[in-house]
Amino acid sequence: MAIGLKEENVVTSQIPAYSAPEDGNESSSQRDPNPRWNPSHVGAKEELANLYTAGKRRQEIVCVVLCMTLTLMVACQLVYHLRLDNWMVPFIAAVGGILTADFFSGLVHWAADSWGSIEIPVVGQAFIRPFREHHIDPTAITRHDVIETNGDNCMMSLIGLIPQTFILFSSSTETIQQHYAWHCFFLLLAIFVTLTNQFHKWSHTYFGLPAWVQFLQRYHLILPCRHHRVHHVAPHEMYFCITTGWLNYPMEAVGFWTGLESIITHLTGYSPRTDDLNWAKKTK
Repeated sequence: MAIGLKEENVVTSQIPAYSAPEDGNESSSQRDPNPRWNPSHVGAKEELANLYTAGKRRQEIVCVVLCMTLTLMVACQLVYHLRLDNWMVPFIAAVGGILTADFFSGLVHWAADSWGSIEIPVVGQAFIRPFREHHIDPTAITRHDVIETNGDNCMMSLIGLIPQTFILFSSSTETIQQHYAWHCFFLLLAIFVTLTNQFHKWSHTYFGLPAWVQFLQRYHLILPCRHHRVHHVAPHEMYFCITTGWLNYPMEAVGFWTGLESIITHLTGYSPRTDDLNWAKKTK
């Protein structure tokens, strides 16, 4: 059953007993003597980490390079077509892009956390595996380089960037101006989708972050560390949005995720996070 909306300070009080330890985040006096996660889970951590393949790495490299290239091409086109009378459009589009990216980050995060398993052909090992590893070893993401951290998000951004690039480079100036606001929105949506897992990585990084990143976290312009820790309280059933986390409050207030889970369970008989819990119990 879902926890529902709680004050963050209440939920975070459960961190020592009900979440995996994060390097440097808790003192020895804060840690529960019988935590849900302990050194016996090393085997599960290693097994999940070892499923990261050379083929997956190549896919991520291609997606990162292609995403960065198309983002730059689209941005140059939009800057070229920017007019003084619509200078506010990019700012409005940025807010829409952030909120939409935050929602989709929650939807993907919820789906991968709650359903499926790494045994599903192609999708399981390539895309669900990182979510299972992350709950057992939350700070593994801080040891991932820029390619492993952002590769899958770049792949998601390409879904919109590829057709948008084609449209912008094959349309007349009049057509681009007619749909300029939408082009700005989809570009900024792609940018924030691309950056989502980087923001997520920073939310698990407690030392050595640049001052500007700490500033953005402090004022909740990107995902803050303390806010995201709420999600890592077992059984990981709330606060799924990880671009900024802004939508976590209204989503929990209306019971959005638990409502979806109830519908799916009613229709299929499957319970959410079963596979995730099995990995949490695995000690070899």
